[in-house]
Amino acid sequence: MRIAVIGAKGLPPKQGGIEHYCAELYPRIVSQGHTVDLFARCSYTEFGWLENYDYQGVNVISLPGWETKGVDAFVTSALGAIAASGKKYDIIHFHALGPSLFSCLPRITTSAKVVVTCQGLDWQRAKWGNFSTRLIKMGEKTAVRCAHNIVVVSEALHDYFFKTYGRQTIYIPNAPAQYGDSDAKFTYGKSLGLKQGRYLIFLGRLVPEKCPDLLVKAFSALKPEGWKLVLAGGVSDTKSFTSELLEKVAKDPDVIFAGELRGARLWEIVRGAGLFVLPSDLEGLPLAMLEAMQEGIPVLASDIPPHQQLINGGKGMLFEAGNLESCMNSIDWAIHHPQELALMAEKAKRYVQLNYSWDQITSDTLKVYSSLLNYPQKIDMTQPSSSNELAGALSKETML
Repeated sequence: MRIAVIGAKGLPPKQGGIEHYCAELYPRIVSQGHTVDLFARCSYTEFGWLENYDYQGVNVISLPGWETKGVDAFVTSALGAIAASGKKYDIIHFHALGPSLFSCLPRITTSAKVVVTCQGLDWQRAKWGNFSTRLIKMGEKTAVRCAHNIVVVSEALHDYFFKTYGRQTIYIPNAPAQYGDSDAKFTYGKSLGLKQGRYLIFLGRLVPEKCPDLLVKAFSALKPEGWKLVLAGGVSDTKSFTSELLEKVAKDPDVIFAGELRGARLWEIVRGAGLFVLPSDLEGLPLAMLEAMQEGIPVLASDIPPHQQLINGGKGMLFEAGNLESCMNSIDWAIHHPQELALMAEKAKRYVQLNYSWDQITSDTLKVYSSLLNYPQKIDMTQPSSSNELAGALSKETML
């Protein structure tokens, strides 16, 4: 199969769930004998316009773009859709709702099958203004009308598309990346003034919908003796929110802003944490949480549906989203019940290992592609029920 990918900023991944998703998925697809062209943004790749380069077998094509809030994504997605429509691809795969605004172009002008993956309802994100929000909603509606298949990464998104549009989608979850080796002596952590097992970690972009400010307020009000809070993440397009948050952090010596961490430093700081906290109001299926669960780190999260999907049933703790008192009470309980927390973390680790695999995601994605192209499929009925449900969903979707 010849596959075009539109909507990712580029590879290798820096920050951003879609980029990490593509970095895991598409090299695996290439290794099975398919070709993948990923249309990227030159502002992200730092390559010149229309330059190509290889990333683990994926051909990355750097497209023109402008480093202006909201403009870059739409311009490069439009150019990617035009470029992909001019070539003979079997599959054109759009990632995210904004880029999907242009999924109509290959649907109308080519014989390629159009697939859209929705990682989250991006129009709900605070960083977008009214105009961008309307465009993203238009992208969602265009995907519903024009995509041959829509893939969603959480059960909540599957329910949303059916209830809102009556549109069936295919549920294929995210999976965590495998961490590499990190410093067993905890050298970097010590340089930040941290003690292993005695700090909370927030990992993600510092944006309003992830609610790091709520976590800072809760921790600063509690002031748990001997504990610190680490904020690890990059800055997005919400500079006023970030500036205000960092001003508050600067006044509290027990709250540490580590910035955007990668590689061995990231793995060291996550592995040393006593509690991973994700207080978001909006998520798709958070890779950072999956990675913490895979590493056996106890998890506390807001009770939004994607978080409930991951840690309900004693695999972690939930607090009421947006509720400061609920967040404070949960942190306080977690700090004073380490044995109960350890049991939750072990259960979560086993759950992730059994249910979230990039090899399975690759297999399921290729089944989606093959079903659209009427390629023979081998559905293994001995696989877990999610794979068998996928087979049923594909049979329904290919009738559209």
